Amino acid sequence: MLDGVIWILQGMWGGLTGLVYVLTHPATVFDFSDKQNLMRLVYYGASVELFFAVFNVVVAVFVIGIFRHAFLWRVVVGMEAFSNTIGRIAAWAGLIMVLQQVMVVFLQSIFRVADISLGPLGLATDHGIAWWADGLKFHNAMVVALCAAWTFVQGGHVRVDLFYARMRHRTKRFIDMMGALLFMIPAMTITWFYAWFFMWRHLITPPVNATDTLDRTLMKAVAVRWNVETTGFSPSGFNAYFLFKVLILMFCLTVLVQAITFFYRSYLEFVEGEASAGKHLDKDRIGDETAEAAAEIH
Repeated sequence: MLDGVIWILQGMWGGLTGLVYVLTHPATVFDFSDKQNLMRLVYYGASVELFFAVFNVVVAVFVIGIFRHAFLWRVVVGMEAFSNTIGRIAAWAGLIMVLQQVMVVFLQSIFRVADISLGPLGLATDHGIAWWADGLKFHNAMVVALCAAWTFVQGGHVRVDLFYARMRHRTKRFIDMMGALLFMIPAMTITWFYAWFFMWRHLITPPVNATDTLDRTLMKAVAVRWNVETTGFSPSGFNAYFLFKVLILMFCLTVLVQAITFFYRSYLEFVEGEASAGKHLDKDRIGDETAEAAAEIH
């Protein structure tokens, strides 16, 4: 027990010193012309040090928010705005996907076109119909990965609440806090740790592993070079599959941010009572709700 407490305290101190160093030496840390800095990014991007650096910030914000609710509400509004903005932009990928599918069907089935050449702003691209058809998966992945947190903010996820719906306000908020703390945050943290190295193994060579020590990772800086994955499932199919690995990380990041936000909001609604439920929540208005809002304005 004592060893665990000491490990956590050491980790928090290491995370604090690391965060201070990054903030005070950004030009050195992010100078990727030095390959060792690139390998440090690879190592620390899914490290215990990064975990405790983020942990320190989250705890510090929460402690301040315990005594200053207005500050914590501003943090919640800002973080929810981040999730909403990312989701609302990424949702347009659904429309692009539909239009692209219509284009593929018409050009392939009606006009019997084999290749599509586009040259906006002088940047010519020439891909076969199979590339455009296979690329639909990427648009779908964008909607799934980048709209998850936004959907959570809007209350759009399906939930089974046979018992939850009958509970009192404070009981619900307590369950929400524990759900974010014990399930959402750990799940996204673990997924990030694995997805980080999964992405880099398809971007650089020699390959990196989650089990590599810092010294071993820095040794690879001598031979490191970019080796971006460009192979697809088929010879003429979509060939930028490394972007799917990036989307996995973006999914983890946005959902993790929303999980922390949900914990903060649940705490505030717990201590402030039922009157604070949905306070400052930026929810989309569609259909009848939009008409009602317009009627209220007039």
